[in-house]
Amino acid sequence: MELLSRVASISSPAVYFDPDNGQLTMSGESYPENTFEFYAPIISWLKTFIAEKDLAITLNLELAYLNTGSVKCLMDIFDLLEDAFQEGRKISVIWRYHQKNSRALETAEEFSEDLTLPFQIEAL
Repeated sequence: MELLSRVASISSPAVYFDPDNGQLTMSGESYPENTFEFYAPIISWLKTFIAEKDLAITLNLELAYLNTGSVKCLMDIFDLLEDAFQEGRKISVIWRYHQKNSRALETAEEFSEDLTLPFQIEAL
């Protein structure tokens, strides 16, 4: 399985998913013109990773802003991780936000309330 890496743009986050260590990282802002087109390969990669690799997964997020479409796609990612967690996979999420960005904190808290997997929220 290959590394998934995307450079951030003004409207889309940087993405770095390493299949060798289970570290999945997304950072930046997320309001791409076609949100579902942007996230489809990420979700597909994650589905394949979960099916093919038996590694612990840590999702590291530092997302300053998400539009509605990005929230939906991120929930799809969380659903995949939650299912894997319920099946016994070691999964954790670490969401980092800048202290002055209360919206990012609220978004992280809303996501964490819907999940049973370990979910840390850390101020930078």
